Amino acid sequence: MIDAAAFIPLCPLVGFTILLFFGKRIGDPISGWVATTAMGGAFVSACITFAGLLQLHGEERHHIQKLFTWISAGSLHVDAALLIDPLSITMALFVTGVGTLIHLYSVGYMHGDEKYPKFFVYLNLFAFSMLMLVLGSSMLVAFLGWEGVGACSYLLISFWFERPTA
Repeated sequence: MIDAAAFIPLCPLVGFTILLFFGKRIGDPISGWVATTAMGGAFVSACITFAGLLQLHGEERHHIQKLFTWISAGSLHVDAALLIDPLSITMALFVTGVGTLIHLYSVGYMHGDEKYPKFFVYLNLFAFSMLMLVLGSSMLVAFLGWEGVGACSYLLISFWFERPTA
């Protein structure tokens, strides 16, 4: 059940990728439902991982799940990995649960907007970055998540920059 942890950030990343390439063709409201389904999948994966952690004894509830070796230079090896422990999974549950509700609300709120798919591209990328921030096993992975959250915050805050009221 701990192996489901890799799907937590993967679901929003897949949603982001699908909407990035096919969002305009998919259009309104299906692109919103694709993004919401991706976040729902991340929430279900977080619930499964949390249930798996509850079955373990206290000292066994700390796992590092290696995704791939990111940098390998001589004796330096930096892995892209997820830290699976009670705190990180609790934060992942919070991010995915609230994120799914935000996505669900946004499907109706953004309905009819000409940049509807683009909004959900940004929202899924924001969720992926936030999950990498809370699940990153190293400072470098967490830093990249932090930078992604900052960039996506800028993109989402300035989403309606052309409006006079913005």
